[in-house]
Amino acid sequence: MTISSEVSPAVPAPAGLRRVLRFHDLALLVVGTVIGSGIFLVPAVVLKTVGNSVPLALMAWLIGGILSLLGGLTYGELAAANPQAGGLYIYIRDSFGPLPAFLFGWVLFFVVSTGSIATLAVAFSNYLTEFLPLGFWTAKIVSVLLICLIAFVNIRGTRESADVQNVTTIVKVLAILSMAAALLWFGSLNHSGSVVSAASSSAHSGFSAIALATISVLWAYEGWQYATFAAGECVNPRRDFPIAFAVGIFTLIVLYIFCNLGYLAALGTVGVASSPHVASTAVSKALRPALGKTVTLAILLSIFSAANSLMLTAPRVYFAMAKDRLFFHQLAEVHPRFGTPAVAVFATAVWASLLAASGTFEQLLTYVVFVGWSFYALAAASIFVYRTRQTGRQVAYRVPGYPWTPMLFILAVAAFVLSTIVAQPERAAVGLAVVFTGVPAYFIWRRR
Repeated sequence: MTISSEVSPAVPAPAGLRRVLRFHDLALLVVGTVIGSGIFLVPAVVLKTVGNSVPLALMAWLIGGILSLLGGLTYGELAAANPQAGGLYIYIRDSFGPLPAFLFGWVLFFVVSTGSIATLAVAFSNYLTEFLPLGFWTAKIVSVLLICLIAFVNIRGTRESADVQNVTTIVKVLAILSMAAALLWFGSLNHSGSVVSAASSSAHSGFSAIALATISVLWAYEGWQYATFAAGECVNPRRDFPIAFAVGIFTLIVLYIFCNLGYLAALGTVGVASSPHVASTAVSKALRPALGKTVTLAILLSIFSAANSLMLTAPRVYFAMAKDRLFFHQLAEVHPRFGTPAVAVFATAVWASLLAASGTFEQLLTYVVFVGWSFYALAAASIFVYRTRQTGRQVAYRVPGYPWTPMLFILAVAAFVLSTIVAQPERAAVGLAVVFTGVPAYFIWRRR
């Protein structure tokens, strides 16, 4: 990683947004956005995909983390070169024009980010039923109230929302580390040798199995890209973003592998592969059944933190679109007292609440999420355009290993998207159709 020793001056805040985010905020934002419920559920799917081979499963988790790190290092240069609110939207717009940038923002608003918030809110209600009996409508009310709470925090101030994010992220990371350490210590006493024997007898799935498992792993790593959306509120983006991406994603890699080792020590290979709720099952078996509920508490906190991070970042894209006059112009307004894109946050909360209440978002989200990765690759390709335009200019940070670092990330994402299209062509067609509904909307806003 190449970073100049000189600290670049803070960039003036655009349109009233206040630059209050620092390095630790960005690093914790990367970690907090990614860790939702995936690490508590996905390990079983990954292990089954590779034929219960522990080495191949751990390799898939490592590969997914390295690919995310390649993307993070690439986005670090883009954020340092153009630290505006909107992140990926800005890079795509500047490099490939307003139409693909608009389509990215369009699908982000109507499905991806709001659908993710709705998914987290509904999952929060579902896990809460382990402590409180919730009826059908009561659960929906709880989901909507959670969305309203995080919207209120984010409207009140970016600094306040970041503080909440920092605390919840630190607590959930410590909880996950404690859980994994306890499973590794106590579980190994009951399963000594079982993991090794299972791995040695089934490590034969090969490259195709690793590739399929990595697809599942990438879902668990999803979300670090959102940190770029808040670049317009970072005090020193040129210095902090590259380091924050590297530190945040490296932390995730270590944490995810450590968790997998803990699960394996507690349940053994077959036990992990056959458990849909691997974390709570592992804690119940290796420690005490009553302690299984502590995992539920960790999941609830993790879900809240992830939902808050989405609300902290995604509305900045709609704010940038509105500034370009490609979305509802009210979304470009900044609250005169709090200095936040309050209308964009409010609109995000309203639409996410409608999705959560209707319950029709989950299938639509699975159709469209793979398209989001297409835009992630397109944003990474922006670095070649930026480099061409910045020839001879001094920049604070250059991505190491250029051009191979962004190229490997782009190729990996392309393989991921193509495999999704081949495996599920009907779903892919629906997803693409949803994205292209934004084309007529784009021309309507352009005409206005």
